[in-house]
Amino acid sequence: MKETLVIAHKELKTFFDSLIAYILIIIFLGMSGFFTWLFGSDVFFIGQATLQPFFSIAYWTLFFFIPALTMKMLSEEKRSGTLELLLTSPVSDWQVVMGKFIACVELIGIALLFTLPYYITISFIGPVDHGAVISGYIGMMLISTALISIGLFASSITNNQIVAFLLSLVIGVFFLIIFDVLSNNFLGAFGQFLSYLSLSTHYESISRGVIDSRDILYFGSIAFVGLFLAETVLSKRNIVE
Repeated sequence: MKETLVIAHKELKTFFDSLIAYILIIIFLGMSGFFTWLFGSDVFFIGQATLQPFFSIAYWTLFFFIPALTMKMLSEEKRSGTLELLLTSPVSDWQVVMGKFIACVELIGIALLFTLPYYITISFIGPVDHGAVISGYIGMMLISTALISIGLFASSITNNQIVAFLLSLVIGVFFLIIFDVLSNNFLGAFGQFLSYLSLSTHYESISRGVIDSRDILYFGSIAFVGLFLAETVLSKRNIVE
């Protein structure tokens, strides 16, 4: 565990040293803030003290934010040869993947912390359903873990950052959009299965204030499978070499 945290700390420091963290956080805050306060179904238009507009748009922002964050995590190290140096040190493939995963989760958590002024501002507008707000933030973190694991898997199978970014988006589209659309076209157990595979189905449930163990299990399963596949790719690559 110590080695994993060391890798996570190193990666998080790299984010801020290279300005990646600052750029992505500013873009995230700018996009989510614009659609929360100024455009579309903003809080003033709704006339209620709620952060639902923010939660409705923020996960779409993360949909692009996270692939941009993860695209270089493994692909760039493979291209530059630094991954081989890392894997020859006394750490396992799983520790490397988990360390990078934790660093990404920490950065998303920092980005969400900067949105707390939204929460404070809303509380001055009127009575707030604090439980729903807390659930919304929990949902944001859970969907982020799933998208990060998908991004790391995409980054593990190529040494091209652009390919990793696009592949992560394609996989994300299936889980966020296509499964949801297909579930509306099928009846019975298969339709329910497709609905269960949809990230948006589980996220929307939590963001409305309903925290169900099935939703938590779903996000945890997606995250584990993504990380497991990334670790498997690295392990096979080591065997081939």
